[in-house]
Amino acid sequence: MKPIKIAIFASGEGSNAETIIRYFASKPDFEVVFLLSNKETAPIVRKAKSLGISVVICSNKDVEDISFLVDLCKTKEIDYIILAGFLRKIPNTLIAAYPEKIINIHPSLLPKYGGEGMYGKFVHEAVLAAKEKESGISIHYVSEEFDSGRIIAQYRIALGDNETVETIQEKVRQLEHQHFAPTIAREILNM
Repeated sequence: MKPIKIAIFASGEGSNAETIIRYFASKPDFEVVFLLSNKETAPIVRKAKSLGISVVICSNKDVEDISFLVDLCKTKEIDYIILAGFLRKIPNTLIAAYPEKIINIHPSLLPKYGGEGMYGKFVHEAVLAAKEKESGISIHYVSEEFDSGRIIAQYRIALGDNETVETIQEKVRQLEHQHFAPTIAREILNM
């Protein structure tokens, strides 16, 4: 059986992307074909290369190009696209070419604290300001609207009275590293 081919899109530090690459390295049913980044200096670029993953660098203009990403993914025979801290809106043409085949992670319990501009510390600041008693992560399919695609899974953490943006961020990061890759694998294999 041919392995399921995955592309990972990431823009920054890349701890989730690195965790996914390492997880799938031991799974013969999957192959991470390439990592795409719109930032040549992003730390994940170096990490992916050191893990033997091909890297594609593209400009923000390339991301917005109506055919660039679709052509790239189709040429490489990609089955699924995983967004792991990719901070650009995915073009509707790519979403149409890969319906319910693009998976994203969001650092809150959607639909709370989702939407345009809600990423990273901005989400945790909003959770803290609202004095939430819990937060977590949502793993979901990408749709044309930010953070509104069908939710695959959510994982929760309790929040105490003395939380800071940093402590929430660290708790959420631990959830991401623990659950993102296995949830992707289960979802794809159960399709």
